Amino acid sequence: MKKRAKKVFEEEETLCCCEYVNRHGDRSHVAACCCDCEDLDDACDRFLKRESQKPESLSNVAAVVTDRIRVPWLWGGARKVELSIIPPLVLLPLLLRLAALHFLLGIVVLTALPGLVLWYYYFTHRKKGRTLFFLSLALFSLSYMYYLFITQVFPSGDVSMVQVTVVTVGMVLTLVALFHTKREPGTVKPSQETVHSTVTYYSPLPDSDPAINGGRQNVTMMIANRAGLSEPTGDELKESSKRNWCPVCKVVRPPRAGHCRICGVCVLRLDHHCVCCVGQANHRSFLLTLVFFLLTSLYGISLVLQSVCPNQHLFTALLYCPGVYNQYSTALCFTCAWYSSIVTGGLLHLLVVQVINISYNVTEREARVALRDKTARSAYWGLIVDTKMYSRGFRENWAEFMTMGEKLSPPPPAPTDLV
Repeated sequence: MKKRAKKVFEEEETLCCCEYVNRHGDRSHVAACCCDCEDLDDACDRFLKRESQKPESLSNVAAVVTDRIRVPWLWGGARKVELSIIPPLVLLPLLLRLAALHFLLGIVVLTALPGLVLWYYYFTHRKKGRTLFFLSLALFSLSYMYYLFITQVFPSGDVSMVQVTVVTVGMVLTLVALFHTKREPGTVKPSQETVHSTVTYYSPLPDSDPAINGGRQNVTMMIANRAGLSEPTGDELKESSKRNWCPVCKVVRPPRAGHCRICGVCVLRLDHHCVCCVGQANHRSFLLTLVFFLLTSLYGISLVLQSVCPNQHLFTALLYCPGVYNQYSTALCFTCAWYSSIVTGGLLHLLVVQVINISYNVTEREARVALRDKTARSAYWGLIVDTKMYSRGFRENWAEFMTMGEKLSPPPPAPTDLV
């Protein structure tokens, strides 16, 4: 065992920048991406012979393609490229530049683009798979709009340096808030009530490698595992079911916590899954990200419309801007303003829903469950959902939301809790 681990370590150390270890554990090279394609050959052969494909054929081909698309890297061999980040990088500028050619193309593209995004969302949501598509779409949309603002709008002379600085600061604040949102959402950890003891063994356990951890094994005994079971039974099962036992994470979830099937973890005060899990630790950062983005986007859209449609009122320039398609640069800026307006409208609706839910002290997950079970009062086509479970008034609800991040760190366990 020790020799095998040492051998694997030496092989990984000697990988050149274009080599990698594939999904089968074999050493491969980036230049050999088209070699040994049995799965693809079998799928193509069945297609040409008009035979039905095997149930696992497409998934095997997708796994091979995903494993072989890599970029050379100086340390540790070639790195795998996440395929979900490629479509936004390619399709977004291509479609926006296509829409700037004619207003009819603009109508078709700007109508189809949100539909494609929603279709991809429901497709991935149904499979409950993790994807970087929406994060890359958000980041690239933000950076691409800023790039066009600097290269197309600012050189026209209609925007001052102070206005560019304001847009830049807003974009930086949005990225900083998004970075904090992507951090720990507040996962549920095993509580001290479920931990029986922490024991340190200095002799190797059966069927274990004595080289691991220098011959020392740290074992944390759980109450459920101590009886040789992974879940409570009998009276313990009835009690744990009331306390929201999670059979996947093997933890007892506190009230309002939920299991995210996409991330595979239990999150404290789970609200929903967006570009990441939004829970008790990062909900405030998520709300701040929405606010910064909407303010920056609305201000940037107004500057673009004032530049490309100077003779029109700001509120009517999006609907009527004569002569905007006479020049390709102004048409491109006008198309990007429309795209930004569509994204801003969707996120504005999300912000309104978030503000209403916080005012009633209800999470998005709790609202969906309450509407499904018909245990909540809803108004305005489901925009307002009041479960009347945790609401303590408008001020108290917002005070709880603003201070809930401080309740994440539990007090350290007393010495008597450990045996």
